[in-house]
Amino acid sequence: MILTTLRERRLGAGWSQDELAAKAGLSRPAVSSIETGRVIPSVAAALSLAAVFGCSVEDLFRPGRASRHEARQWAWPPADASSEPCFWEASVGERTLLYPFEPTLIGVLPTDGRGHGVGQTRRPAFDPQRTLVMATCDPAIGVLAAELGRTASLRVLPLVRSSRKALELLGRDLVHVAGLHLQGSDEAGANQRIVREVLGEGFTLVRISRWQEGVALSTAGRFRTLKQVLGARLRWVGREEGSGARRCLDSLFGGRAKPPGYDHVAPDHTAVAQTLRSGWAQAGICLRLVAEINGLDFLPVQQEDYDLCFRSEREKAPLIQALLAVAGSHAYRRQLGDLPGYDAAQAGALLRV
Repeated sequence: MILTTLRERRLGAGWSQDELAAKAGLSRPAVSSIETGRVIPSVAAALSLAAVFGCSVEDLFRPGRASRHEARQWAWPPADASSEPCFWEASVGERTLLYPFEPTLIGVLPTDGRGHGVGQTRRPAFDPQRTLVMATCDPAIGVLAAELGRTASLRVLPLVRSSRKALELLGRDLVHVAGLHLQGSDEAGANQRIVREVLGEGFTLVRISRWQEGVALSTAGRFRTLKQVLGARLRWVGREEGSGARRCLDSLFGGRAKPPGYDHVAPDHTAVAQTLRSGWAQAGICLRLVAEINGLDFLPVQQEDYDLCFRSEREKAPLIQALLAVAGSHAYRRQLGDLPGYDAAQAGALLRV
């Protein structure tokens, strides 16, 4: 096999795969395949890539066999590098990656080991080849995870990320799928457009649901319209830049002055509800589902299409095939459609980028 430092050099330069592809005169899928070792570069491609980085071909590529340790690398550094971090293992493409332990959207999951390098202790709770890694903010992703476990015996790691951050991880080939909801009620095709802008072509979206996003309130029936809410002196809880909820919040206020609390950023829909229940703020943007299960008032702002994005070249891979089968199944649509604010009528539909 060919070992390469291409990905490390690209990230060190701060370039996306699209940017490197443009500089080297290659396609983005070609750069991705060379980075992950799925394709041995031609002489012309190797020379072009070496010229971009101002190094020799030997500096970028070398023949060899990856050791057990080299074959496993951190998807990203653990938060505390001095400790013995717990991790999960999952295979993405040709690599087996270690994911630092963190809270997930379905709670605390058994880990596969702990430690660094040769000092690692492994006790795999699940086969890395049968672990689907998602970057998502969908609070109902547990329904999908349960169906994948029941029908295909897959483990799902639903890591909490905003839409933009999820796409960035997918672009770096660190997750199998990225969830996004950057398409409002009157923005047909916006999710596809944003994927094309961020990642380029060669990706596919599978529709998961259409949900209601709006204003959650801890004011116990005090307001009946959005106009009343916007005219009141309320403290709001903000959302992260790059999230669908942040786009909704900014659209709602338009040219108005940003409200008190805007810079206090909640990482996901559930955190918004928790902030409201704590009494720190009285209003925030989240999904109807989250508002209702937390006993909050809810005023709808828009309907949003929620999609999962994956690399088109992997559509026939077993993990993606299992995902597509569940997303389009009657059982999944029925379960998801029973939830407040969720419409699963189009679940399973594919959209090419």
